[in-house]
Amino acid sequence: MSISPASFDGQHIRRVYDEDTETWWFSVIDVVQVLTQQPDYQTARKYWNQLKRRLDKEGSESVTNCHRLKLPAADGKHYLTDVATAETLLRLVQSIPSPKAEPIKRWLAKVGHERMQEMADPALSLNRARQTWQQHGRSDKWIQQRMMGQETRNKLTDYWREHDIKEGQEFAILTNIIHQEWSGVSVQEHKAMKGLKTQNLRDHMTEAELIFTALAELSTRQVAESHQATGLKENKQAAVTGGRIAQQARRQLEAQTGQSVLSAGNHLPPDHAPKKVGSRRRQTGSGGPASQD
Repeated sequence: MSISPASFDGQHIRRVYDEDTETWWFSVIDVVQVLTQQPDYQTARKYWNQLKRRLDKEGSESVTNCHRLKLPAADGKHYLTDVATAETLLRLVQSIPSPKAEPIKRWLAKVGHERMQEMADPALSLNRARQTWQQHGRSDKWIQQRMMGQETRNKLTDYWREHDIKEGQEFAILTNIIHQEWSGVSVQEHKAMKGLKTQNLRDHMTEAELIFTALAELSTRQVAESHQATGLKENKQAAVTGGRIAQQARRQLEAQTGQSVLSAGNHLPPDHAPKKVGSRRRQTGSGGPASQD
């Protein structure tokens, strides 16, 4: 996941983009603080807790649809925070009497509109991403590989949408299967290896990791297309097969070079990078990380 703070009327609103599920998540308390016009964060938090209890008693789905993610706070630490999609927040806004209600509804709708524009014209999304990566010091070669991988990813998720795969949890399940098969570790294990928390894993991959991720996802889509895989069960099978195709290529490369494709390297700022990342690689006969197959 990639944290991308936004600003509404000069007020900071934390938001996270989950690339695996292609979903924006917004901090509910930050939005409540805007609506209640409370300068004190703790007062806004108490207001939200009371509202949450009331809505929960009323059986509101808005509360059920909220999730919890670790977001950075003013003290620099990460804490579990209630988050919701723009769609859920639009419903929550109706429960809070505020002169800011209509402006923030328009702001949330604008975020959704921008995403729809990017889906209709992926070049908009890629241009924004290229600018962000350049600002973070990524090389042109890395950016090119990252963008090629994203195009491969988009084609795969387009196929999933058209073949009865639900965005959100099912996207995440299939993504993790593919990653587990090609790399031998889950997405979360790979993030831990790199010392990542809320950051987007792909934004911290090496060129080789990006290439093998793209190969696994390309193979998965082509296998799924050849069998017209529909629904979660059939696409799980395609994900396993596609991931193992990339796994075989990884093992061959590792056998020739004697080096693991998986890396603990990341692009975190020096004071945020882990002081020491121990090797989590389990040895196999090919010298690469063990694969759960």
